[in-house]
Amino acid sequence: GCVRVSHLDAGSHRKVLMTTGLILLILGHLNFITGALVHGTVLRFVLTARDATSLHYGVTNSASVVAALLTISCGVSALLLSRYLLPSLPLLSLPQKWALLSLSACSSLCCLCCLLGLLVAIGLTLGNQGRVLLAPCSMASVALAPVSRECPFDPTRVYSSTLSLWAISLLLEAMEIFFSIRCLLLTLELLRLGRCCCRGMIRMKPRCWEGLSSLGGDAASILPPVKPVQEPPRG
Repeated sequence: GCVRVSHLDAGSHRKVLMTTGLILLILGHLNFITGALVHGTVLRFVLTARDATSLHYGVTNSASVVAALLTISCGVSALLLSRYLLPSLPLLSLPQKWALLSLSACSSLCCLCCLLGLLVAIGLTLGNQGRVLLAPCSMASVALAPVSRECPFDPTRVYSSTLSLWAISLLLEAMEIFFSIRCLLLTLELLRLGRCCCRGMIRMKPRCWEGLSSLGGDAASILPPVKPVQEPPRG
């Protein structure tokens, strides 16, 4: 059963892990930048503890930043595992495998929660037509000056800009979920393969001794006969 566990050799595993790690690094950085832009341009002026919708915006955006950091850590761990994945020394990369397994599982779950939170945030924003985003701005300040003391950002673009950034973050979260699950499956495959090989090495000697003991007295009949050594004639 050990042969059927993996369809990739060690070199192919290293290439796939390196590619997946690089993709996760890029996606994590892009998602982090997107979340920082949303918070820095809009949400830091909108967040109030009294409004449930604005509080949901802040929690979802903060969770998206945390998910981006987990994705970056998962990418770094995948790159390290691809470097130290040696078939001759399977125990050397065992801590990296378990670390990557934990990080990829946490990243997948966190990105899934952020994906659902972003969908709810986009739905709430479309439902209230951006009134929560424009809460710091009064109608007079919007009509007189786009950027003033009462309105710290451009109200004519905040609605479309926030929705566009959230749509980008939504796409990035979906891609992070896909590649994190791919990394999780690769790590499970590596751990299962290593455990199977270790069990096979441990059980090899007992099986050999059991085979010899089952032969018993019949072992001599299986062995080839020994020819007697003839002494040289004495002159």
